[in-house]
Amino acid sequence: MPTREELALMVRTTISDVLGTEVEEIQEPTSLFADYGIDSLELMEIGARLERALALRIEVTDLTGAQDVGHAIDLLEARLAGAGAGCV
Repeated sequence: MPTREELALMVRTTISDVLGTEVEEIQEPTSLFADYGIDSLELMEIGARLERALALRIEVTDLTGAQDVGHAIDLLEARLAGAGAGCV
């Protein structure tokens, strides 16, 4: 399981790749909806890339329910910890 810092970098890098921004622009307080006007296709692409990278099923509601990037990282970290413990 990646550390929180590794997971945060992976999430931020994935988001910046999909949105065509610099990774430094994507920080934990960043709201993809308010700051970038992200659409559902972009969000689905981010989710699909993270699913492949983490070998973890990510529900769309996991991503749409996150208030900001930091919250999404927290949700993914919890899911990874649960998956490692044998629960999903």
